[in-house]
Amino acid sequence: MEQYIIKGGRSLAGEVVINGAKNAALGVIAAAIMTDEPVIIENLPDVLDINVLLDAIGEIGAVVERIDRHTVRIIGTINSVEVDNESMRKMRGSYYLIGALLGKCGSAQVPLPGGCNIGSRPIEQHTKGFRALGADVDISFGMVNAKADKLTGNHIYFDLVSVGATINVMLASVLAEGQTILENCAKEPHVVDVANFLNSMGANIKGAGTDVIRIRGVEKLHGSTYSIIPDQIEAGTFMLAAAATRGDVLIKNVIPKHLEAITAKLLEIGCEVAEDDDSVRVIANRRLGQTQLKTLVYPGFPTDMQPQMTATLAFSEGTSIVTESIFENRFKYVDELTRMGASIKVEGNTAIINGVEKLTGATVCSPDLRAGAALVIAGLAAEGFTIVEQVEYIERGYEHFEVKLKELGAMIERVEDTDAKAIQKFKLKAG
Repeated sequence: MEQYIIKGGRSLAGEVVINGAKNAALGVIAAAIMTDEPVIIENLPDVLDINVLLDAIGEIGAVVERIDRHTVRIIGTINSVEVDNESMRKMRGSYYLIGALLGKCGSAQVPLPGGCNIGSRPIEQHTKGFRALGADVDISFGMVNAKADKLTGNHIYFDLVSVGATINVMLASVLAEGQTILENCAKEPHVVDVANFLNSMGANIKGAGTDVIRIRGVEKLHGSTYSIIPDQIEAGTFMLAAAATRGDVLIKNVIPKHLEAITAKLLEIGCEVAEDDDSVRVIANRRLGQTQLKTLVYPGFPTDMQPQMTATLAFSEGTSIVTESIFENRFKYVDELTRMGASIKVEGNTAIINGVEKLTGATVCSPDLRAGAALVIAGLAAEGFTIVEQVEYIERGYEHFEVKLKELGAMIERVEDTDAKAIQKFKLKAG
């Protein structure tokens, strides 16, 4: 297993370029198999979740050609509707293949979604939508089995706002007969990106980004070339890393509109944030202050940024309150921050953070993707050496995370946890 070793106490400074959005790319890759014509996807992040999904569609017949590290060519010549890739059981994006295969082939057998253990990932809203379109859906032996002789458009109201269900039912609807109206939809940027991609393939989708999406079914989709939007969560993570280390970082290749909730909180706690057309600059030159926040669906504060914000507030002056309203297990990382000297008390879905002057290095373990990034941020700002274990979680969603941080001046190295010599060499070099 591999881990990061970090020497904290350095302010990050410089420029970092953000990759394509992982969460958008998962939906776009699933959508790409819905045509037999070539599809070229650009600005694809080179991260574990994406590579697992590309392998999975290759195993069911799709032709997957890597043009370069961030560009892939896909031809969706599907010869099986049974996705039996063991790695797929460990990632949330697996369920997008249900909607894509059901829409194209009229049948799908896909593992139940996994991913980080941050709370339950129910798919009732997905199955409700598929059934409303005319599919029979059964869940057995860890697989979702969906089948339909014909899909027909319908009026579907989601009982709760769900990004996954919005995208999945949208995928199934684009080739259904007639009109589908989806209400109480998620408005996240990656929902819009998947809809835009489907439209570039000949779909007829209107209203993505609002709570009502209207889809007029088409007979077939065609090939397309499409570039994924920048990753708002990667961008937000670097924004918080700059804030926690009292740094000065220019974050490039972003859509500032997508970052407004994060920017607002950074301004509130005392950072300077300057926006340009496709970049944001975060400057923190003093100890930051307290705030209160609650995670909400877009355009609210994103749940995927909650751990990074909590880690930053652990250093801030005063008492902050963070309420998690999306996932019930998202505070599992707090015990790890406590090892570093943080003063955080969790009561139900709320964390009460009493800011301390400093954290100190310790050996901590990543319980999930975003929590792992938060622990890295804490290590960058803490005194002494921090070891972050289970970095495979982090690499599910961040491309060359430690490389980008080093380019900003961080002292961080990725090493094998059994390589004592490499760890000692890093400590001697860091001083």
